[in-house]
Amino acid sequence: MKKLTDFEINRKLEKLQDWDYYDDALHTDFEFDNFKDCMSAMNRIAFECEALNHHPEWTNNYNTLDIKLTTHDAEGVTKLDFKLAKAINKIVEVED
Repeated sequence: MKKLTDFEINRKLEKLQDWDYYDDALHTDFEFDNFKDCMSAMNRIAFECEALNHHPEWTNNYNTLDIKLTTHDAEGVTKLDFKLAKAINKIVEVED
């Protein structure tokens, strides 16, 4: 998988709600009503990650979830990161 250029990434970000690009990675965060809802979302995301064989760097603090996506083999962002980001937005029901 080839690393996308900054131009390609910024064009794709125009169509991807609530994600930012910095430090060679896509970043987002979500806030849920409570810990249980946050953990439920993380579990649903985990199934998608396994299906794509692509795993995020993420942290959870009570009801918040911070996610970082990058493709380590490519040393940056690839189409796979965008595919997973879109899937995450559907799981968390991010609205356009």
